[in-house]
Amino acid sequence: MIQSFLLIGQSNMAGRGIPDSVPPIINESIKMLRNGRWQIMAEPIHNDRPMAGVGLASSFAASWYADHIGEEIGLIPCADGGTSLNDWQVGSALFDHAIFQAKLAQRSSQLTGILWHQGENDSSAELAAKYGEKFDSIVNELRKQLGAPEVPLIIGAIGDFLPYGLFGAHFNDYHLVNSALQKYAASHNNCNFVSAKGLTANEDQIHFNASSLRKFGLRYYQAFLNAADVTEALPDEDGLLGKIYGRELSPNEKKFILDVNFASGKISLSEFQNQLKLIDK
Repeated sequence: MIQSFLLIGQSNMAGRGIPDSVPPIINESIKMLRNGRWQIMAEPIHNDRPMAGVGLASSFAASWYADHIGEEIGLIPCADGGTSLNDWQVGSALFDHAIFQAKLAQRSSQLTGILWHQGENDSSAELAAKYGEKFDSIVNELRKQLGAPEVPLIIGAIGDFLPYGLFGAHFNDYHLVNSALQKYAASHNNCNFVSAKGLTANEDQIHFNASSLRKFGLRYYQAFLNAADVTEALPDEDGLLGKIYGRELSPNEKKFILDVNFASGKISLSEFQNQLKLIDK
C-alpha cells in the first residue's frame, strides 16, 4: 500500500522554488494526489498559486524512497500561500479541505506522516505568543478526524533571511515563531522540529529558493526517520542530492518525461517518435 504524507501550511510548503534552477526529481514510485487519484509526481506538486514551483516534499519523498526501494510514497498537497494560523483553524475552508483530501488518500494509502511549514504570517510578538495554543488545537482535531493519533508530525523553521527582504519590517519577530515551533515539538509526542539554518531565499527574501528547499526536504526526512529534531545542516547535503539526481531512470520514467515534453509543446511529434524508439530499444 502507498505510504502517504499530508502537506500543509503556507507558501514555503507549497513551494516557490524556481523549477529550472534545480534538476527535476522523477520517480514512478513517488505519487501525488490529483482529483482523488494517484499520479506520478511532477513539480509543482501544489497548484495554490500561478507561481507555485519546487517545494521541499519532492526531496523528502526521494529520500524516503531510497530507504524503501520497491515501495510507493504518496504526497497529499494541501498547503496554501499567504495563510495564517487563523486561516487553518478547525472548521475553516483550509482545514476542511485538508481533511477531505487526506480522507480521499486514505482510501488507497496509509497516512504515514504530516509535514507542516507555516509561520511567516504569524511573525509578530502578539501572534507568536499564541502560536502553540492555536497550533495544538489544529493538530489535535486533525489527528482525531483522520484517525491518526500517533502519526509523526514534522514542523520546520521559517527562514532567518525574512527581516532583510521585500517586507522585512513585517518579520522582525520571526524568531519568536521559530521558538514557538521548537517548543511545541519539544513538548509533544510524535512531533519533531527541523532547522532552516544556512538555507537561502529567492530574491524576495520571503521564500526559500529551490536548492534550499531540496536540502530542507532532506532534513525533514531525517527528522521523520529518526524521530528526532534536526538542529543543524546534514553532513554532505549536496552529496545526498547528487545521489537523488543521479538515479538511473526506468523506461516508464523516461516515457513520462517524454509525454510531458511533447504534450507541453517542448518537442515536436517527430522528436517524440524518435526518442520513444530509443527508449523501446
